[in-house]
Amino acid sequence: MNVTTYAVDTAKNVMQLHWVDGHTGEIGRRKLSRARFFEFFAQRPGSHVVMEACGGSHHLARRLGALGHDVELLPARQVRPFVSGNKDDAADARALWLASRHPDIRRVPVKTEQQQAVLSLHRMRAHWSSVRTATLNALRALLYEFGVVLPRGKACGLKTLAERRAEFDAQLPALMQRLVDQHLAALRQMDLEVKRIEAELCAVQAADQNARRLREVPGIGLLGATALSATLGDARAWRRARDFATSTGLTPRHTGTGGKVRMGGISKRGDPYIRTLLVSGARSLLNSPSAPQWARQMLLRRPVNVVVVALANKLARTAWALVAHDGAFDRRWGRPDAVGTTG
Repeated sequence: MNVTTYAVDTAKNVMQLHWVDGHTGEIGRRKLSRARFFEFFAQRPGSHVVMEACGGSHHLARRLGALGHDVELLPARQVRPFVSGNKDDAADARALWLASRHPDIRRVPVKTEQQQAVLSLHRMRAHWSSVRTATLNALRALLYEFGVVLPRGKACGLKTLAERRAEFDAQLPALMQRLVDQHLAALRQMDLEVKRIEAELCAVQAADQNARRLREVPGIGLLGATALSATLGDARAWRRARDFATSTGLTPRHTGTGGKVRMGGISKRGDPYIRTLLVSGARSLLNSPSAPQWARQMLLRRPVNVVVVALANKLARTAWALVAHDGAFDRRWGRPDAVGTTG
């Protein structure tokens, strides 16, 4: 049966379509408004639809899937080489259609609403943490102009400001004192927002069996467990643990010619937030008594950051294995007598 493949270049208000009829081979192009877009596919038999994995694409994929279509999301970076000539919506849609025929381009799994909601909590927590740091640094810089020097670090800086407030106020005009009060109130509110989101994530973990499994792994905490569970979803979207680790950007780039291959730094593909959580967890684990023996031995002959990335890669593969196989974490993980199960 010849199924028509529709390539969709998405935007907020206008959708550009490109397709080749599966029976006649006729090439079709059409630009539709968002409302007409769903009407168009509601009137079509089950088809194959491809889109770039970008803002709003998971929602569109779920909507089209509910209409009976098979939807695939392609990484935007891998679609770009297929654009020929000048770049516009029609050229992008055609490039998507061409890329969909390429067997080596990895598909991005479509996330459920729950997965996106959990990851949204993580995004907002990261946002408030970033704004909090920026606000404290702005306050630190303003106080420095009046001769008030705060020590490095959020906790140390705020503690010093609280303990020596009377001394500092003697150096500050009344207007500046009020500005400091406003900044401190804003920082307290941001702390409350971060704690509220972390409480939500605790509830998510309690209700999510995969997150509870992942939390058992040394080096994976509350943030890592909930974010990895939401990212993995149906872990069978990756054929093996190594593929998932590669998708997080924790494998080295390589380049070669004339039979010589050179390995470089990590590829940094995929979601940088997930990679950050894995690397931070690996660094913490490496400095703890729970660090696996192979990592300790590797630390004797390789730079510490190389070992941290290797351990982060291992954490990613372990997470995939636990979710894909519905397994329980083996406490012998990392010991010489443990049997490797992460691919």
